[in-house]
Amino acid sequence: MFRDNQRKAGAVLSYLQILIHNLSGILYTPVMLRFLGQSEYGLYNLSASTISYLGLLSFGINNSYVHFYSRYQADDDQRHIAKLNGVYLLILCFIAIFALVAGLILLNFLPEIFDKSLSFQEINKTKKLMFILMISLAVTFPASLFSSYIHVQEHFVFQRILSLIKTFCSPFLTIPLLLMGYQSVALAVISMSTTIAESCVSVWYCLKKLKIQISFGQIDWFLLKEIWIFSFFIFVNIFIDQVNGNLSKFLLGIYKGSVSVAIYGIASQLCTFYIQLSSTFQTVFTPKINRMVAEKNDNQRLTILFTSVGRIQFMILFFFCLGYIFFGKPFIHFWAGDDYLSAYPIGLILLISMTIPLIQNLGIPIQQAKNKHQFWAVVCFLVSIFNLIVSIPLCKKYGGIGCSIGTSLSNIIGNGIFMNLYYHKKIGLDMKYFWLSILSIFPALIFPAIFGFVVTSFIDLYQLGTLLISGILFSLVFISAIWFFAFNKSEKKKCKPFLLYFRISRYQ
Repeated sequence: MFRDNQRKAGAVLSYLQILIHNLSGILYTPVMLRFLGQSEYGLYNLSASTISYLGLLSFGINNSYVHFYSRYQADDDQRHIAKLNGVYLLILCFIAIFALVAGLILLNFLPEIFDKSLSFQEINKTKKLMFILMISLAVTFPASLFSSYIHVQEHFVFQRILSLIKTFCSPFLTIPLLLMGYQSVALAVISMSTTIAESCVSVWYCLKKLKIQISFGQIDWFLLKEIWIFSFFIFVNIFIDQVNGNLSKFLLGIYKGSVSVAIYGIASQLCTFYIQLSSTFQTVFTPKINRMVAEKNDNQRLTILFTSVGRIQFMILFFFCLGYIFFGKPFIHFWAGDDYLSAYPIGLILLISMTIPLIQNLGIPIQQAKNKHQFWAVVCFLVSIFNLIVSIPLCKKYGGIGCSIGTSLSNIIGNGIFMNLYYHKKIGLDMKYFWLSILSIFPALIFPAIFGFVVTSFIDLYQLGTLLISGILFSLVFISAIWFFAFNKSEKKKCKPFLLYFRISRYQ
């Protein structure tokens, strides 16, 4: 019961955190753009995306923790759990030091990498930004053990509240520094400060509340070998995500300059929100999936869970996707300004191509829990090479739109075609059952699609009040259509407690 309540509350708080984070971003980003300008904002995006590649040095170690913890937890083996914690902490501390060294080497080569697209002053500022973000990243490596331990204990409420506090603090701390003229350096300093604070609180919670046990006795070399082998293939998947997510900004920084990076950065922010909407379910169900596989490994139960979560993810994501199709361009007009309207087609191409893998992202912890993620990792690595080869000429010729096409092609081939074949043939999930269930939702989408088409055809959405009212009406039409024509009995039953709560609150 505790775990079920934590999962439900964790999911609700996750969406609240996403809502607040993106609402603050909607209000905060225009202010930031006006203080920084396209060039300065582009430098920050370029620095953040480049430093994010150092995160690959974790080799997926952190992601593998849930798998090994669940194996020992199934046997209630506390001694091996303590040894596991010790091994992970040592590995992560070593990786943090290695990341700092690699980052310093990278800083020395910045002039050679960006000499064609950035000025001398821009390169120097990029060095400062990268150094600050590099320190922030290094802190997260050892701290990730403690956040992972909170995660496997399924204390989702604490984690989400901590994330909410961080989300609230960031813009309120950054704006005064921007007013004082610190520009993009302020963003990096606040990012580092909030990351360190969040890490310290997680460590305290594990030590004082969860009583985490860490043993630094004799190293279990067999366990260490298992961790490295298991983690390597997770690393390949993470590498692919990083390449597909940040390669475009990197290429635009080399071939087109900071303004193109800034425009692509706006589209990337929308895609990040899209990913967040889907990743909530993956986060809260990962411990349960690992426990199910460790105890029974029932493919039928896993397929039902995979499909039921995928349906909800599809409804949520398609609400955003349809909304972006009809209201995205006027939204960018008010949010970022007309200089960034070219981000609209970039965002649209990326969102559509991301939808299939995002509604199936519960399959990632399923294949990892089964220790069957090796072959798919190799296939996706080859697809990422394809992305690099295709994106370079497309970037040179078409800029941001070309980059989005290259990334989308790799998404469709790797995460679409290969993922579905692999899930069906190797993982044991019934993908025919999954897609028949997803396709049953499509008739309900006709009504909001017609509404959106009529509104965009006959109403001027470049007035803020009109855009807001149209967006609210579209939301009501979409929710009504989903409730009456898409939800099954089980989904309606799960929603009724929330409806009852709001009904009671209304009359109190």
